Amino acid sequence: MLDGLGMLLGGITHFLTPLSLFNIVWATLLGIVIGALPGLTATMGVALLVTLTYKMAPDQAILCLMCIYSGAIYGGSRTAILLAIPGTPASAATTLDGHPLALQGKAGLAMGLATTSSALGTIVGIVALALIAPLLAEAALKFGSYEFFWLALFGVVISGKLTAIDDPLKGYIAGILGLMVAMVGMETLHAHQRFTFGITALGGGVDLIPAMVGAFGLAEILGVMKRSAQARIVSSSDRVVPRLGEVLKYWKTTLRSGLIGTFVGIVPGVGEDVGAWASYAAAKRSSKEAHLFGKGSQEGLIAAETGNSAVVPGAMIPTLTLALPGSAAAAVLIAAMFIHGIRPGPLLMTESPDVLYQIVAILLFSTLAILVFGLTLTRPLLKVLAVPRERLMAVVYVLCVVGSFAITQRMFDVYVMVGFGVVGFILREMRYPMAPLVLGIILGDLLDLNLRRGLLLTNGDPSPFFTRPISAVICLIIVLTILMSIPAVSKRVRAFFTRAGGASSA
Repeated sequence: MLDGLGMLLGGITHFLTPLSLFNIVWATLLGIVIGALPGLTATMGVALLVTLTYKMAPDQAILCLMCIYSGAIYGGSRTAILLAIPGTPASAATTLDGHPLALQGKAGLAMGLATTSSALGTIVGIVALALIAPLLAEAALKFGSYEFFWLALFGVVISGKLTAIDDPLKGYIAGILGLMVAMVGMETLHAHQRFTFGITALGGGVDLIPAMVGAFGLAEILGVMKRSAQARIVSSSDRVVPRLGEVLKYWKTTLRSGLIGTFVGIVPGVGEDVGAWASYAAAKRSSKEAHLFGKGSQEGLIAAETGNSAVVPGAMIPTLTLALPGSAAAAVLIAAMFIHGIRPGPLLMTESPDVLYQIVAILLFSTLAILVFGLTLTRPLLKVLAVPRERLMAVVYVLCVVGSFAITQRMFDVYVMVGFGVVGFILREMRYPMAPLVLGIILGDLLDLNLRRGLLLTNGDPSPFFTRPISAVICLIIVLTILMSIPAVSKRVRAFFTRAGGASSA
């Protein structure tokens, strides 16, 4: 405990330098702007900025990317409240009560409550990150190839189910497509090329960054061009800083939403939007003012913003300890960490324990920056929304092309970006989620390598995948998750528990 506190203080003092503070300021502000602009997402912002951090020191690169990530998740609330247009998917739940408050002449108060709620939600997640991550990393040291195979598969399955609640099959299909993409290229055990179809450039596989820039960047550009709707700016002249009583009135909602968001972040590949909706639903069920939800409820706004912000530090728990991204943006951060020589996974706490506490310190600094910018620069930032959508998307497209090309200076990566952008746009139009696709690409190598390594250790005997205790538990969870996705099965299970509950009460 004392060692952890000492490393946390060391992480804070490490970034108390003029360069670090300057990077915190511009990166957080840029993240807020990215989040506030409809059509730009946190994942897109982090993916595009990875290419600008190549020549930075590793700690400064991760500092900038983390600040952009957390800033963008918060920034989406600006347009959600003022325009009923969520700047990022994570802010969709914020529109339900944020915009009605704005229409009641309380836009400033709504933005102030969103700011303080985001800060408090992040703090709840930060505490969980500092406490849970070391314990999870220690437990992960007991994992072998069999357990990591099931963990990778669990990440794809649970992401597919929770990001496509109405039709989990679409989520599973997107995840399988990602796994198939990850199989392209040279496999690591026997150096055999697979699924390259004679294309030399595919020998090294499909690079993650161009794929993600295409799936989240170009696909979003094509979607915006199709919608081609220009936002109308709503003016706000009321107070922005909420009173202490307005914040403390719903402290139970804040704490509950922070814990829900943190838990959602720990689940691989689910993301901030699920954290916001889960927190909002929980707050509505337990609220004494449930009838106000959707009509301008301050409690509903607080729940949504606390939940999505708590996901950010929560997502870093599996990202750092298991190398399983807790969200799509965390997947990009994993790639950035490997680029800068940081190896997330079970050995992180042994090889580089200071990295975890530096991440905690970064989140604390970015939260402070969000609090300052959110309460002081709300109205000036709204002028950014006046930029014509056509000009903005042209700039984003240039960044997509440059970012993809800058990785290895190959035109092939630009073609990959364009291909994934077109495929991503088509899948979005058919309501397929993107998170399982990207998570499949990320976890494909982990799944494939550990499956073949496990079979190699047992001379082809698959029984340890099912007989080792941890493997058996994860396998059972995956099977139950898939079965519960089948409407007929889930209906029968719910009916069984309903009858059992009625019999026990009788």
